[in-house]
Amino acid sequence: MKGRVVVLGQINGRRAAALIVDGELYDFLIEPADATAPLPGAIYRAVADRPLKGQGGMMLRLPHGMAFLRQGKGIYPGQALLAHVTGYADEGKAVPVSPKLLFKSRYAIVTPDAPGLNISRSIKDEDERERLLAIAHSEMDETEGFGLILRSAAAGMPEEEVANDIADMRDQASGVMDAAAGTQPELLLEGPDPHLLAWRDWEAPDQVVTSDNGFEELGVLELLEPFCQAFGALSGGASLYVEPTRALVAVDVNTGGDTSPAAGLKANIAAARALPQHLRIRGLGGQIVVDFAPMAKKDRRQLESSLRAAFRSDPIETSLVGWTPLGHYELQRKRERQPQLENLKL
Repeated sequence: MKGRVVVLGQINGRRAAALIVDGELYDFLIEPADATAPLPGAIYRAVADRPLKGQGGMMLRLPHGMAFLRQGKGIYPGQALLAHVTGYADEGKAVPVSPKLLFKSRYAIVTPDAPGLNISRSIKDEDERERLLAIAHSEMDETEGFGLILRSAAAGMPEEEVANDIADMRDQASGVMDAAAGTQPELLLEGPDPHLLAWRDWEAPDQVVTSDNGFEELGVLELLEPFCQAFGALSGGASLYVEPTRALVAVDVNTGGDTSPAAGLKANIAAARALPQHLRIRGLGGQIVVDFAPMAKKDRRQLESSLRAAFRSDPIETSLVGWTPLGHYELQRKRERQPQLENLKL
């Protein structure tokens, strides 16, 4: 199976999407098992509940549960405000939210709180930038005070398609802002499901499969199965174990039967290249601690270069923090997804 293939379907009644690149599972999305969990991207009218002294944050009431706003300065209990869900929460914790609203589609991002028209920096061609800027000016009413960012996917797309996308996001933003007034918690905009996320964030595929048994026909379940267990095989007989705990995600790298002097470095580089895929498909984020196989300290710089290269194309924001005194490597990854393969019956 060559090229980029997107498969849309359901697993156990939950919407799911898979991205297969040259026969290998590159990404996977599935709805949370808890249908009431707020999805990242959802926008609520929330009500401030109580400040968290010493943290500077504020607890907010949602229609079903609580949210945590990191910056609560100037907000008083009982005040209604718009809150944008930014990620998933661990069990028993409040949902993280932000007061900064984003209305994001395939080509356009409308920002009510940040006026101005901007084009993605990855679009280098000046003629194309001017063309897109002209489309933006024609569709955005600057009197509304909304901002716009045209994403890299807009490059080379037909004018009408880009214009319609901008108009949809502009109208969506206007509708939410018009509904902001009120005193009770309310869901104003649902977060995107896996099918919408696949269309919005994955590059244009060579093929899209939407048949009811597409996962079975294209072997997606077989490709997914190795990621449903802690063990992951690497090249040269090496392996890694990915085990989420409540506090962090622990990753252990082993050399296997290779006893050569370079075994540790080879296994660690293989693990660095595979790590983004494992975290992405498993839906893991937060604090990640990697116990790499033993190697000489002089080889750390080469391993760090491999890590940077591996995460450069990963769509989820990840900070490479560095080495601990015990010789582990730490990463901090945005919680855009829940652990999505735990207890998933294929």
